[in-house]
Amino acid sequence: MSILAIVVVELFTSQGCSSCPPADALLALLDQDPNVIVLSEHVDYWNHLGWRDPYSLNAFSMRQHRYAQAFNQDGPYTPQMVVDGRTQFVGSDERQARTAIARAGRTAKLPVKLAREGDRVRVSVPALPADGKAKSAELWVALVRPEGASQVPRGENAGRTLRHVAIVRSLTKAGTATRKDGVEHLIDLPPAEGNAWRVAAFLQEPGQGAILGGGRL
Repeated sequence: MSILAIVVVELFTSQGCSSCPPADALLALLDQDPNVIVLSEHVDYWNHLGWRDPYSLNAFSMRQHRYAQAFNQDGPYTPQMVVDGRTQFVGSDERQARTAIARAGRTAKLPVKLAREGDRVRVSVPALPADGKAKSAELWVALVRPEGASQVPRGENAGRTLRHVAIVRSLTKAGTATRKDGVEHLIDLPPAEGNAWRVAAFLQEPGQGAILGGGRL
């Protein structure tokens, strides 16, 4: 892949879904590229089938529902991969993933800067270009666990040990950038879950549209 700009890849997954482990493995491969920000967002609508995914949050199910509306889908499914908020496909499809990432990497992006300040991370984005298409963009900030594993005793993946990378533990809308004003946001880092936290941030068009820029620390 030839990537010139940061690309944000979201994977909607669940430990209760037997089709998801290949997509989780693909996300781990994509995570090796420093120009790709991967985010593993565990949905909660599989939790009633015998196993509650410990990383699942209803907020991710709701985010996926909004994507389903934006992409004119009948509803959400797993595993689903979304590249830069522009393209969606089955999350285990490596060929489609690499094609979509390469295409997204050739799109000019806006700067998103992150800097460590003690136990905090400062996220900064400037005002949007006056001559750009976007009149506003929402800043989203994710607290990300680098990796994690679970032994699953019940449900579709019973008896398997599932491994994940870039597990999103919170995703917060931190403000809106306009052509007049940028955004600054401070995120407090809680005690780490295993390895040190990652923080990722991205600018996205309102209505969960295209992602215009991203960064991570």
